[in-house]
Amino acid sequence: MLTCKKHLFSLIDEVTYLNCATMSPFLQSVERIGIENLKRKSNPQNIKSQDFFTDRQLLKERFARLIHAPHPDCVSIIPSVSYGIGTVIKNIEFKRGDEIIVLEDQFPSNVYGWMELERTHDVKIVKVNAPPLTPGRGSIWNQRLLDAINEQTKVVAIPQVHWSDGTLFDLQAVRKKTLATEAYLIIDGTQSIGALPFSTSDIQPDALICGGYKWLMGAYGLGMAYYGERFYEGAPLEDNWINHQGSEDFTNLARYNPKFKPKASRFDMGESSNFIHVPMLAEAIRQIMDWTTEGIQQYCKEITYDAIQTLTNHGYYIEAPEYRGHHLFGIYTRGRKSMETIKQSLTESNIQVSYRGEAIRISPHLYNTREDLEKLVNCFI
Repeated sequence: MLTCKKHLFSLIDEVTYLNCATMSPFLQSVERIGIENLKRKSNPQNIKSQDFFTDRQLLKERFARLIHAPHPDCVSIIPSVSYGIGTVIKNIEFKRGDEIIVLEDQFPSNVYGWMELERTHDVKIVKVNAPPLTPGRGSIWNQRLLDAINEQTKVVAIPQVHWSDGTLFDLQAVRKKTLATEAYLIIDGTQSIGALPFSTSDIQPDALICGGYKWLMGAYGLGMAYYGERFYEGAPLEDNWINHQGSEDFTNLARYNPKFKPKASRFDMGESSNFIHVPMLAEAIRQIMDWTTEGIQQYCKEITYDAIQTLTNHGYYIEAPEYRGHHLFGIYTRGRKSMETIKQSLTESNIQVSYRGEAIRISPHLYNTREDLEKLVNCFI
């Protein structure tokens, strides 16, 4: 099993940081690369034309390997999840009565675009509600999701794990059902990719959209996306110089080529060569692949096991391990203590977590220890 990697970060000892689902801290190696590349523009004569392509290609190669995509051209560089979802919406032909399936209280970046589509195209959003906080909740929620998919379903737009409490959804089962109805499977991987194993070859999503500043451990403002074959001839949100064929030849940029680059490369955002954020994210993904997402899950499982057992024994609700991520879970108080009392105790103990709906969201990483989780438990019992 992996050991604690806190020495690779710059987190202060006075704070117990259990909040990677909000924002990851930088690895020291990522911070160093960011500073080095920030300084490059102080002497821009050293930035050559090939530098617009080398780091972005490296980032694509590493992200493609991380998610087991068949080729770097299958992924694109995006600024945000909403941008990736907007690209999806632009490239699906909808008709009146089409249904878009989402989960109750899923993150708004994978909701607002569908809401606008409902207003303008007379499609219908079908929300799959969460079951009560009773044993088997995750299993029941998964079954409700599968039951909602029918011949009217055009898109299933869901996360791999729910952002509030880490509930895990069986994407392979969902994909099987969507293939039978020819529906699109669009996955928001922001709260899982980089911490939870994922394979595009196994799941075969039509799109996977990820913010880069959480479990991918990059900077805020940069993300990654995978697009499948159904989008390979699609239209990007923007016509920028770098997503057209032949853009590598600066001497011929004014000989305008209307042809886009192949596959998902056409969806790269403008200024996707970002000389600071791109190499930072590439380095973060390199380190994640060295650790492996399986290793991250196992480590988080080990350090949280005793704490979760203690909390559930005291009457708090936490989803069963087979239906949640080990890197992200929600604690539901069920009246054992008031939320305000727990918040005050956590604040006084300098423990950083998040509050999402009725859940107290805990999201550890390799910089955390069993002792950190013991401190957490003491605020609840």
